[in-house]
Amino acid sequence: MESPEEARVRLPQLRLDELLEELQARLDAARGTRDRVHSLLEAVLSVGRELDLEQALHSIVEAAAVLVDAEYAALGVIGPDGRRLSAFHTVGVSEEQIAAIGPYPEGHGILGELIRHPEPLRLAKISEHPSSYGFPAHHPPMNTFLGVPIRVRDQAFGNLYLTEKRGGAPFDEEDVSVTQTLAVAAGVAIDNARLYEESRLRERWLQANAEITHSLMSGGEGAEVLALIAERAGEITGSALAAVALPMQDTRSLAVEIAVGMDAEAHRGLVLTMDKSLMGLAFSGAASVTSANVTDDERISPEPPRFGGLGPAVAVPIGAGDADPRGVVLLARRVGQPVFSATETETLQAFAGQAAIAMELAERRQDAEQVAVLKDRDRIARDLHDLAIQRLFATGMTLQSAGRFIEHEEAAERVVRAVDDLDETIKIIRSTIFGLRTREGAGEAGLRTRAVRVVGEAAQVLGFAPSLRMEGLLDTDVPKEIADHVMAVLSEALTNIARHAHADRADVLLATDGREVRLSVTDNGVGIPAEGRRSGLRNMAERAEQLGGELELGEPEGGGTALLWRVSTQRL
Repeated sequence: MESPEEARVRLPQLRLDELLEELQARLDAARGTRDRVHSLLEAVLSVGRELDLEQALHSIVEAAAVLVDAEYAALGVIGPDGRRLSAFHTVGVSEEQIAAIGPYPEGHGILGELIRHPEPLRLAKISEHPSSYGFPAHHPPMNTFLGVPIRVRDQAFGNLYLTEKRGGAPFDEEDVSVTQTLAVAAGVAIDNARLYEESRLRERWLQANAEITHSLMSGGEGAEVLALIAERAGEITGSALAAVALPMQDTRSLAVEIAVGMDAEAHRGLVLTMDKSLMGLAFSGAASVTSANVTDDERISPEPPRFGGLGPAVAVPIGAGDADPRGVVLLARRVGQPVFSATETETLQAFAGQAAIAMELAERRQDAEQVAVLKDRDRIARDLHDLAIQRLFATGMTLQSAGRFIEHEEAAERVVRAVDDLDETIKIIRSTIFGLRTREGAGEAGLRTRAVRVVGEAAQVLGFAPSLRMEGLLDTDVPKEIADHVMAVLSEALTNIARHAHADRADVLLATDGREVRLSVTDNGVGIPAEGRRSGLRNMAERAEQLGGELELGEPEGGGTALLWRVSTQRL
């Protein structure tokens, strides 16, 4: 049996062991806290170094997962409406798993809880929360959860979502504190990345404006400048399609002059109405018009199909201040990409305004050059009239009076011929003076305008508006005599559709490459009956034969009639 003295010796020894163990535990806790603080500082530094916004967001997610030892982490960016997620960055889930799960979440359930109530949320089991309604198929199992909001300048930017703390333990208060600290640093990093991105975008827009102004002032062709506007706007905004439309004289229609990018051929040359197209609405209202999904926007006519695979779109008028728009720029992104933000639209409006000013200055310069040419022509005409004609007339009078004193018959005849030649020369010079002083009149409407009118008038008879696309220099390369035949054939073709085809769709293509003009009219009606009247078709064929061309008839896929009328423009 242990003696009292031995017990007294052992008791201090036990207390010392307990104290040493407690000291060791506190040292371990201090070391752990030190390591965690060190990790937090490293995470803050790594996040703050990023200037690319996408890379910054990915670094934030990675740092958060490491700090709280979570198996899965995500950062959801809140969209412009403030109610759902517009982007989702993940860590811990493979590309194969993402593909199997399906589209990224929009912010329902637990994820939406932080959007509605931007406060830290810690759960030991996700399924027990009232807002939880389960996971989609192929989603990895998740139980523990920690969510922390991210603010940028007191504005809700997004949320950090962390699940499945390794070891099976729930997230604790220290995890919440560390994650909140990282969220503050993330807000600063995101703000810096945004400012850097905005400055780079502003620089690119300024460079594009300078390039357009230089091209215009250097005498660049109008089509080249419009193409430059479309290309640069599309590149800077990350758009899949960029197009520019200009108003058609004496009509309420727009013609798409330039289209680059995805399915550009379906847009190039298309004639658009003011009330059934995004570009028409922007032009008539002299204000930008946006669409979240251009493929199913009720304001846009579905025919002809031209927006396959495209989603968000914006149309901005090319104009400055209160001046009437000179045209419209249309930009469209692929399906699934973010909609055009208010900041992007405002920047695009400023770019279009600067482009309009450059176009105005270039036109004023051309007008000044034209005035200088006309003044020079007036001066030449005045000099010819006041100097050349008077001297020639005086010389003729002198020769004519001298001829009476010439007795040699042959010499007298030569003098008479010389006087006649002088009279003819005076007539030629007078004609030249008249030509120099003549100004070009307004003239009649060109082929483009006439085609728009014919198609517009046919819509009342057809019961629907045919689609019209025009390509090439129709007003320049197609002689008036051929243009008259083209209009007669177009009117006859549309009349035939209205009378016999029973169609609900018609597509018109009028194009020239400088060598020939082609008119294509296609409908989805019943086709040409085998024993029906063909007087209209015969008239169109005869017109083509008179001009050395041809008329071709066919049947498109799905039924109907395809008419192709073409003649050479170089015959006359």
